[in-house]
Amino acid sequence: MPLDQARDMARNRGLDLVEVAATAVPPVCRLLDYGKYKYEQAKKEKEAKKGQKIVSVREVRLRPKIGDHDFEAKARLARKLINGGDKVKITILFRGREVTHPEIAWKLLQRMAESLKDIAAVEGQPLMEGRRMHVVMAPGAAQKVKTEKVKEEVN
Repeated sequence: MPLDQARDMARNRGLDLVEVAATAVPPVCRLLDYGKYKYEQAKKEKEAKKGQKIVSVREVRLRPKIGDHDFEAKARLARKLINGGDKVKITILFRGREVTHPEIAWKLLQRMAESLKDIAAVEGQPLMEGRRMHVVMAPGAAQKVKTEKVKEEVN
């Protein structure tokens, strides 16, 4: 159909002439209400985003010579972040000659993992990068344990 005739038809019906496939020969167009079409597309995108879960990585920093009370406070903070659905990166910062004793940081990271084992799982081994040692903990260990217990009870 010629372009002028298609425009007249759209104007008479109170609709818009929208090009659907520009690469086709001849180009394909449709008669539709463009405002309504854009609204429905935005609605579909919003619905698709609802199903997505954005997981961010939050960081909790420790020092090798941290006190017991301070460690417990950091563990509570990490627990709160994990319960919120975020991954937590536990980082040990070394200053001066502390870097010559990575075993202290290793023990601290193990202690943190032990205190959070009921709600989180360790992702990978602790890594040493420059003057920092870190490990990432992800939520979900508790759900895995619960489903395993339910399976055992059913059997």
